[in-house]
Amino acid sequence: MKYKVTHTTKYVYTDAVSVCHNQVHLAPRESTRQRCSWHRLLIHPEPAERGKRLDYFGNPVDYFSIHDSHLGLTVTATSQVEVLPRVVASEDKSPNWETVATVAREDRSPAGLIVHQFLYDSPCVRQLPELRAFAEPSFPKGRSIVEAATDLNARIHTEFAYDPRATTVNTPLEQVLKQRRGVCQDFAHLAIGCLRAMGLPARYVSGYLRTIPPPGQPRLVGADASHAWLSVYCGPLGWVDLDPTNNVIPTTDHLTVAWGRDYSDVCPIQGVFVGGGQHTMTVSVDVEPLQRS
Repeated sequence: MKYKVTHTTKYVYTDAVSVCHNQVHLAPRESTRQRCSWHRLLIHPEPAERGKRLDYFGNPVDYFSIHDSHLGLTVTATSQVEVLPRVVASEDKSPNWETVATVAREDRSPAGLIVHQFLYDSPCVRQLPELRAFAEPSFPKGRSIVEAATDLNARIHTEFAYDPRATTVNTPLEQVLKQRRGVCQDFAHLAIGCLRAMGLPARYVSGYLRTIPPPGQPRLVGADASHAWLSVYCGPLGWVDLDPTNNVIPTTDHLTVAWGRDYSDVCPIQGVFVGGGQHTMTVSVDVEPLQRS
């Protein structure tokens, strides 16, 4: 499936900003099942300095600095991406979750250490006894890792309500657990915390989700949004993506931008600025299919 993705972020300041330094995770990541044929980043006002690099996790990052006084900032990322179908993990080839946990904990090979780092606490996902207590019903002894993880995915979808007014980017996981409400970022963090509490490596994935309008209704430009889900390490099956917000295993409707330990590693836009007073931010995302699925 091929897409054109346009992601526009606008900041408006009440007072002039004299200087700002920013980095963005907006370029889709290449993988075995995703190809980005082109990517363009437009920034207004024009930056005095800009560049590209790969971050610690191998995600493409753009960075820029604006040295002239400005009352607003607009960043527009446009990409063309092809997403290939996912090979669904077979239950009869899925090891039990205890075996995966043991190998992930003990493997000190270079490849094993890359997986191992996703076992530990991260800024947005801390070890909590409540996380293991919530996860345990999905992980009886001997259950396959794929079956256990998809069951956890389904339980989060069923037991937690999607409510964009319930949380912010700074809401702690303890509060999400208590109020049973949140958004995709919260549910991804929750699932990651549960999996790590069971000794299983899990990472945060940021990207986009194509939305399909009701029958007979036109697709609304700009109605799509940034999305978040997770990947769990499944031993010989590799990393398997899960979307607890929608209770699905992501396929060609999910476009990956970046992955890391949690949201703090892959925030779409982050930086510092001097001045500005109060500010408002608006985000518009358009995921346009370029061919029929």
